Amino acid sequence: MKNIISIGWNSWLKQHKESVLLFDSIAAANEIALMLNGQWDGCNGVIVAKCDEVAVNTAAKLLEAKWCYQGAEKAVLERVTADEILRRYAIGERYFINANLRCAVLASVKLSEINLSYAALSWADLSQANLSKADLTAADLSQANLSGVDLSEAYLMRANLTKSDLQQASLKGANLSRANLSEVNLTNADLTGANLSFADLRGAKFHFCDLSGVNLTGAKLIESDLAFALQ
Repeated sequence: MKNIISIGWNSWLKQHKESVLLFDSIAAANEIALMLNGQWDGCNGVIVAKCDEVAVNTAAKLLEAKWCYQGAEKAVLERVTADEILRRYAIGERYFINANLRCAVLASVKLSEINLSYAALSWADLSQANLSKADLTAADLSQANLSGVDLSEAYLMRANLTKSDLQQASLKGANLSRANLSEVNLTNADLTGANLSFADLRGAKFHFCDLSGVNLTGAKLIESDLAFALQ
């Protein structure tokens, strides 16, 4: 699938001679694409018909982002350490959009209302952490350890939670609309009042999971997956 996307992408570029700009933040690329009437590639690239560097620099400055032309250099996402997140959170900072925290150990920490949208958290250990009311929009939490985590009222729209461990997690009132929860372990989890509309729930384990008041409109699932859930 990735090869097909790559071939299509390269073919499209060959047919169009627009400029491809790379930003150091996925969130910034998304915003700047809208500001410059460009095309966002879903990651940190933006295609513009004609590059006006003054306009790009102005937009980048507003969002405190760095950029370069594709091929000029490689714009990479800076890795943030768990200790740095905790230190900055302790002094009042809440915005860590696009943070690279792959494999980070943040077990039992208190990070309620933190903004980790678009963050890379695959393989991270967030077991028993307090992430209530956190913004994890489009974050990558695939194969993360989220057992016992408090994600009540958290915003997880379009988040990737594939194969993550959410045993005994609290997701009361969480927004998981269009999230990927395929093969997730939700044993004994509390999803009371959660929004799972259009979410991918195929292969998820719902043993003794509380689904009272859950919105499952348009969700992808096999009814037998819910056989042991509490409703």
